Amino acid sequence: MEVKKAIELAKENNQAAFKFLLDSYWNDVYGFQLKRTENENDAEDITIQTFSKAFDKIDTYNDKYVFKTWLITISKNIHIDLVRKHKSSIISKINSKDDAIVYDIPDESPTPEDKIIREQNLAKLLRDIKKLKPHYQEVINLRYFQELSYKDISIQLDEPINNVKVKLLRAKKLLAQILTKPNA
Repeated sequence: MEVKKAIELAKENNQAAFKFLLDSYWNDVYGFQLKRTENENDAEDITIQTFSKAFDKIDTYNDKYVFKTWLITISKNIHIDLVRKHKSSIISKINSKDDAIVYDIPDESPTPEDKIIREQNLAKLLRDIKKLKPHYQEVINLRYFQELSYKDISIQLDEPINNVKVKLLRAKKLLAQILTKPNA
């Protein structure tokens, strides 16, 4: 499959085209971020976010530009946003006016009420997860309830790691939509 054709098919929500684009450009975007962040986990997270955002906005892609350049630009902007967020949180912590304040550290151990609320929230979350398609339920279960690594999930599902990462990201997005719906 050629890139131009894959982009056209991806605009029609063709999963094979998304997979082709992901496989074709993963190393380029990941390598770019690895040089910027010098951290494998951050580079991987930003790369996953890049493909997620690109695939969500694939209809806005203008074929006057090179697809790889478009992906790298998205990736660069995600990284810049993360750096800005991180800097602003550090600055707000540093700018506390009075260093002589005595801090009262609250007891953060859960109360019996907290435990009941947590159990109710977990039950609701499990009901909402069951609203997802089975393959999304499975990947969420493996990652968050069985706490398997991406590599282990990849082996268990017999799918490439990149597919697992994207599937998990899509599952989280769909679950977030379910959770934020009124009367969900």
